[in-house]
Amino acid sequence: MSFDALAAQMADADEGPLSGIPYADTLGAEYRIEGDQVTLIVPYRKSLVGSPQPPRLHGGAVAGLMELAAIAQVIHQFRQEDMLPGVLPINVTVDYLRAGQTETVYAAARIVRMGRRVANVQVEAWQDERERPIAAAHMNVMLRR
Repeated sequence: MSFDALAAQMADADEGPLSGIPYADTLGAEYRIEGDQVTLIVPYRKSLVGSPQPPRLHGGAVAGLMELAAIAQVIHQFRQEDMLPGVLPINVTVDYLRAGQTETVYAAARIVRMGRRVANVQVEAWQDERERPIAAAHMNVMLRR
C-alpha cells in the first residue's frame, strides 16, 4: 500500500477517489475532507455483496473500509502538522452492529489518543443515518517517524 500517495492526493484535493491503494481501488472508495474530518465513501456495487439472500454487504468490505478510514484520518492529522510518519496497522477489532444493506457505505474515524509511536483510533461505518452505525472498530496504528 502506498500511503504516501494517499497523503499527496489528500493534499491536492478535499475529495476524490482513493487511487493508488489496491484495496481502496477494489472497493471503489472515495474520500471527502471537511475541516479536520476525513470521511470515506464506498458506493454500492454487486461485488461487495457477501450474503446473496437476502443481499447484505460482505463484512470484510466493511472492515477494510474502516481500516482505510482510520489510516486516512491519521495521515490527515499529520499532514496538517506537516510531518508524515510511516503508518502500520497493529490491530483492529470490529463490532458488527447491524447488517449492511445494498447501498452506499460511509466511514469516519476519530483519533482517541496520539502517542509518539502509537495512535489509538475509533471508527464508525454507517449507511442511511450516521446515528445508526452498521459497524464500529477500534484500531491501534504504529507511527514510524
